[in-house]
Parts: sequence; structure tokens; C-alpha cells
Amino acid sequence: MHQIQEALLKIAGEKNLGQMTLREIGALVGESSPQKVKHHMTQLQKKGLLKIDKAKGVVKKTMQEWENALEGGSRILSIPILGAVNAGPAQIFAETNIEGFLKVSSALLNPAPRDAQTFLALKVVGPSMNRATIAGKRIEDGDYVIVDIADRNVKDGDIVLSIIDGMANIKRFRFDKENGHVVLMSESTKDFPPIFIHETDNFMINGKVVQVIKKPRFI
Repeated sequence: MHQIQEALLKIAGEKNLGQMTLREIGALVGESSPQKVKHHMTQLQKKGLLKIDKAKGVVKKTMQEWENALEGGSRILSIPILGAVNAGPAQIFAETNIEGFLKVSSALLNPAPRDAQTFLALKVVGPSMNRATIAGKRIEDGDYVIVDIADRNVKDGDIVLSIIDGMANIKRFRFDKENGHVVLMSESTKDFPPIFIHETDNFMINGKVVQVIKKPRFI
């Protein structure tokens, strides 16, 4: 965000800019050109951060939470989308080609990423994890999951992205110590049997699921 816009938002939380001239506002934000002040106020209005009611002579801030996130250093991340991942039987082949980028505010990721370059996004297909949650959000068909591919040191109970015979899936990772094998568990409203993995199988953990970006309900 432009520094003049940041200054305008800060002042708009303290004063009613609607009762001031553009030149007076400019003096407060260090801009001598009234037209530039007007331009930045208009940009803030277009972003939904500033409400300008000329008839009532009121200029005030909106979307306080968004502003606070911006002040806290959040940014829009471009996370590569690597196709779809199965949340049912492992039937979708893992792809290495980027299909696009998921634009996500870092403020929506909890915890915030250490390094966004280690993140990838996958679209969930299937219902086998629709009772599992990450940060309180269920993993449902059509959602995107954010995977930290740098975190492969997973613990018992983590939700992981695994590759089985070249096919990608999302499951709950459990280690059966008594029988000495890995079990990939579904958590679903439907009955999906576990996947049992032996150490000699063509199996790999490709990262840990750290966030769910929910599919908009109006789509």
C-alpha cells in the first residue's frame, strides 16, 4: 500500500476527513497536491477501506480488520496450484505442472508461513476427509488445502499429503507400532477403509497440510 494511503487511513481513524479540505488533509499526510490527495482517497474507496459520503460530509474507515492486517505486515501470497488431490480412494495422479496460482493473504494462514516458497495448493476431490479439520476448518470436496512441502517430519496424527504409486492423496497419518506399519486414515461421513502401508511400498510423504481455504458457498 502507498505510504500516503497508509497515512490517510491512520488519520481517518482519528479525524473526520469529510470536514477538511484536500489541502488541509494533504498537510497532514505530507502531500502538497490536492489532486494527489484526492486520487489516493479514491483508491482507498475503491479498495473498500474508506467510505466517502459527500452528501453528509463524512469520510471514515471501513474493514478495520483488513487494515490491521496490512499494518501488521501481511501480504498477498501467490501459492502454486499443482492440480487436484484425492480425499477419497487414491485414484488421482500427482502432477508436477503448475496449473495456476492461488492468491491468499498471509493473514489468513495460521501460523503464518516461514517461507511461502515451501507452500503449494491442491484442490480437494472427494469426501473422505470431510470430518477432519485444520484450524477449525473441515476438509471438504472443492476446498483448497495448503501444504508445507518442507515439513516432512510428520508426527502420528498429522494430516499429510502422500504419494502412493504416483498418486496423490490427503489422509490422517498414523503409525501402528504394534504391527510395524503406517496407516492412512480417512475421516468421513462415509465409510472409507484405511490404507495400510509397508516400509517397502512405493510411498512418500510430500508434506503436511497446514491450512484449508474453503470453497466460497456462493459458487
